[in-house]
Amino acid sequence: MSADIGPSDVDAPPLDPGAIDRAYWHHRARRHARVEHRRATRRAGARFWLVLLILLAVTVAIVVFIAHDIQRLFGI
Repeated sequence: MSADIGPSDVDAPPLDPGAIDRAYWHHRARRHARVEHRRATRRAGARFWLVLLILLAVTVAIVVFIAHDIQRLFGI
């Protein structure tokens, strides 16, 4: 009889020594991108509310100045 050679010896795929490092890097990069996206979304929300507040303040100031000029002009 011939020597018993198992299927794992003959059909085993070649091992890639860098595969584990690449997979680790890939998942770490995905996690970093996810965290950065959350931060960017949070900052965008803060910028939106800040601009909205500034626009509201400018609008109120313009209304107050116009009302003051109307009172002065018509003597109300």
